[in-house]
Amino acid sequence: MAAADAAELEAVLLEVCSSPRWAAAVAKTRPWPDRESLLAANAAATASLTASDLHDAMAGHARIGEPKAGDAVSEREQAGVRGADRALLGALHEANAAYEARFGHVFLICATGRTAATMLAALRERLPHDAATEAEVVRGELRKINDIRLNRLIDEDS
Repeated sequence: MAAADAAELEAVLLEVCSSPRWAAAVAKTRPWPDRESLLAANAAATASLTASDLHDAMAGHARIGEPKAGDAVSEREQAGVRGADRALLGALHEANAAYEARFGHVFLICATGRTAATMLAALRERLPHDAATEAEVVRGELRKINDIRLNRLIDEDS
């Protein structure tokens, strides 16, 4: 990633987060002398996203409980839903629909290491939020997801 030209870097960053503004903001901070510098760039870029930029970022994420078939990242991040029973998956589907109707976008949570039941509980806990509160929670979850994805890229480059 460090040696990528501008176009390659943009493509890699857009795989991490589908917000063009986020990708441009992170790319602008290169070179990253260490892991912490790249993660700090993620934190700053995520903090600066507008509502529209957050919408762009969420568009790149699968609905919880429905990982994108054939998408290794989606399937890995949502491994906690594999093997969940039909009733639990049905409850997730219903809660997702209620969340999307309320907020106008997919429920975003850092799913890595979480079970289907804990994600459903978090979804239900966040459903009563007002839009501003939920946007800040989404921003925090996005930063965590991006951190995990960036760390994976760094580890693969090493």
